[in-house]
Amino acid sequence: MIEIKEVKTKKDIKNFVNFPHKLYKNVEHYVPFLDVDEVNKFDEKKNESYDDCIVKCFLAYKDDVIVGRIAGIIQKLYNTKVNEKRIRFSRFDCINDKEVSNALFSTVEAWAKEQGMELIHGPMGYNDLDREGLLIDGFDQMSTFEEQYNYPYYPELIESYGFEKEVDWVEYRIFKPNEPVERIEKISDIVAKRYKLKLVKPKSIKAFIKEYKEQFFETLDAAYSNLYGVVPFSDKMKDSLIDQFKLILNKDFIVAIVDEQNKMVAFGLAFPSLSESVNKSRGKLLPFGIFRMLKQIKNPTSIDLGLIAIKPEYQNKGVNTMILAYLIKGMIEKNIEYAETNLMLEYNNRIQTQWNVFDYVQHKRRRSYVKKVK
Repeated sequence: MIEIKEVKTKKDIKNFVNFPHKLYKNVEHYVPFLDVDEVNKFDEKKNESYDDCIVKCFLAYKDDVIVGRIAGIIQKLYNTKVNEKRIRFSRFDCINDKEVSNALFSTVEAWAKEQGMELIHGPMGYNDLDREGLLIDGFDQMSTFEEQYNYPYYPELIESYGFEKEVDWVEYRIFKPNEPVERIEKISDIVAKRYKLKLVKPKSIKAFIKEYKEQFFETLDAAYSNLYGVVPFSDKMKDSLIDQFKLILNKDFIVAIVDEQNKMVAFGLAFPSLSESVNKSRGKLLPFGIFRMLKQIKNPTSIDLGLIAIKPEYQNKGVNTMILAYLIKGMIEKNIEYAETNLMLEYNNRIQTQWNVFDYVQHKRRRSYVKKVK
């Protein structure tokens, strides 16, 4: 018999956070959330999206053993933006058992109906910088720190409950060129002169955040606002995300493009890959996890391309070549073997074609599903 229990106590929270570690215990490609970040999601003072979301989390038990988990998230900002009544499912992990997965989804659906929601979609997180998308291709590839791994049987479990594809994302691995790409450098110089733009490299992470924090999120919101699943950033979300990510930032992999008035028009942001260190530490910072992370941050062999954002008025003008030229030089100088792109919508050809200057492979695909609430 399957029993579904809402997560309420500290013990429940611990079990909810730890369940994936047990489920993927022997999976080398699994990269967990940091436990401290996940536990903080249950704290209204530390969860950056608490004011904007209604959340319920559930655990599935079979013979008193935890066999699955799921979160339901009503993202109020997103629903207002798209004028729809949606609920997101997130943190879905489950043994290969349709009875268990159906019980988890039906529990979330029942709650969604109580709340007046009309559609369930996901996997989606609290906001666009939370993990999203179900892995449907690339199960033999290491996840990045920003991504969630899942078993190959997950799509069948989800589809058997009645979910259908809503959208896919693709991901690339791009390899370091042996030398700067002359054509990109020439276009970059022309664009900079034509629009009177310049590159700004951080002298320090602290100084960069102090000067460009607000412009960073303004540029991000402007560039991504029309994309699937994207949520506007509140002030609380901005502060929390900076606190969360500043530990893993390396100033050598951040660049801003500004105009004559020092107003940001674009930026590129990459993270030293933390996959290996977080995998070995199984999401725990102590006692040795923090040292593994700091080692990878200081001397990375690969990077994750977190974000490239260009304000709409500067898109399709070649501004991306300024970021690409900087990225290529950085990869060569730092001897970075390859970079992992973030999720790119399958129909966003403009973004995907910019990687044609590199040798690359398209090695992962993720999916967001949707279903009507009944």
